Amino acid sequence: MILIAGAGPTGLVLALGLARRGIPFRIIDRRSGPGMASRAIAVHARTLELYDQFGLAEDIIAGGVRIETIRLREAGRAVAAIDIAGMGGDLSPFPFLLSYPQDDHERFLAAELARLGVTVAWNTELRDLCDGAEDVAVTLRHGGREETQRYAWVAGCDGSHSRVREALGIDFAGGRYDQLFYVADVRLSGATPPELVMNLGARSFALRMPVRSQGSSRVVGLVPAAAAAAVTATPAGDFEPLRREVEGLLGAKVEAVHWFSTYRVDHRVAARFRHGHCFLLGDAGHVHSPAGGQGMNTGIGDAMNLAWKLAGVGCRGACPSLLDSYEPERMAFAQSLVATTDRVFQAVVSPGVAGTALRLLIVPILFPVLTSIGVLQRTLFETVSQVKLHYPASPLSRGSAGEIAGGDRLPWLADADNFAPLRSLSWQVHVHGEVDPQVYAVARRLGIALHLWPWGEAAEAAGYARNAHYLVRPDGHVGLAGADAGSLAGYVAAFKLDPTRRLPLAGPGSA
Repeated sequence: MILIAGAGPTGLVLALGLARRGIPFRIIDRRSGPGMASRAIAVHARTLELYDQFGLAEDIIAGGVRIETIRLREAGRAVAAIDIAGMGGDLSPFPFLLSYPQDDHERFLAAELARLGVTVAWNTELRDLCDGAEDVAVTLRHGGREETQRYAWVAGCDGSHSRVREALGIDFAGGRYDQLFYVADVRLSGATPPELVMNLGARSFALRMPVRSQGSSRVVGLVPAAAAAAVTATPAGDFEPLRREVEGLLGAKVEAVHWFSTYRVDHRVAARFRHGHCFLLGDAGHVHSPAGGQGMNTGIGDAMNLAWKLAGVGCRGACPSLLDSYEPERMAFAQSLVATTDRVFQAVVSPGVAGTALRLLIVPILFPVLTSIGVLQRTLFETVSQVKLHYPASPLSRGSAGEIAGGDRLPWLADADNFAPLRSLSWQVHVHGEVDPQVYAVARRLGIALHLWPWGEAAEAAGYARNAHYLVRPDGHVGLAGADAGSLAGYVAAFKLDPTRRLPLAGPGSA
């Protein structure tokens, strides 16, 4: 049995990943139910790709607002626009940013779990744990009573103040930004097109995103030092001292404030993402500046990464070393991401020469020119959307063929619809061209689905090698690139990947 501590988006997605695979678990949260308000709102392309593996992407998109344009302002003046859709149209089936607030997000995921017969144990707090040689002894508190239970694995999805992390004694190095942030749901005057508006300024930062279909907007930004005392004079906070500044920065009048709060932001990464039978995911392992809206997406990526590994080891006989790949894969990305978002945020709000040059020269003059260059458009989309995320140093990443190496996210091909087979949530082999009969025989013997597509210019442009065999992981990353019969059999044997589970050899043009 697996215990998931925390029912935010990260914990709920991990629960879905286990439930879809029939793995027993329990998910708890000390709150009384899904959140009623939130700061996280941006859902990126890679997250939607992962949701598509569950068949949930279209429902989630329907509940949010598609954003295909980002408008940049400096000190309240429009300076540039970025066409997201134009950048990523051939890179992902979801070449846009989705505005989908965390509270709506949580309710959707909890409802999907309920549809699968899973209920979150609300009002249940993890008080302590002891990681032993065979399992984890966990002390829970519910209804005023404490009880100790034992679990094979514990997933700490319990936020930046994680009790799991604290009980394990894992350091959470980093720092806290000096600035106080605000977040509000407001109704603005005039038309509010489905765009992200971001204002850059010395010691000032503000962005607006449309929220839901009712026409409200989410506004996030920095509280000016001179206004901090007035804004925080009451426990609930007061938006009025910010009104003039926010309206000036975003170029719109605030007609009504539906919700308002202030908060502090840290930038930290845990020293470990795994300790024995315990794992840290989401904010329990890493917290970020708001630059790029990466935090919630990264936590969901953690959950998707760990779910299939826990399922493989826990109930399908895979080698326990499969779980050893979670920490190096996700920690390396988190460390890079926290460092990058911190540098970007500090540069944007810096009052110095470099910050001024960025806001007054690079963004309004050079940025539109640079982002009109195809290769730079792709790089920007790949980075922000997380579709470039790869695991080159993972113990699971082997081989290369064409421009694709083990650990890379499988490149998407629109005409081939080569992401459709990923909904099986299982290991599979992809080939563009002709199948090696020996590889086919090994795949069939091992029960690994093999999917075949005709060779074409699109595959070549995406980096595939003709007739190369790619062993794809359940999360859509390549495990083994350029597989032959021997390396495929060796890879499966090394990790004991579902050695007796037979899967149908089915799919578009399957061999």
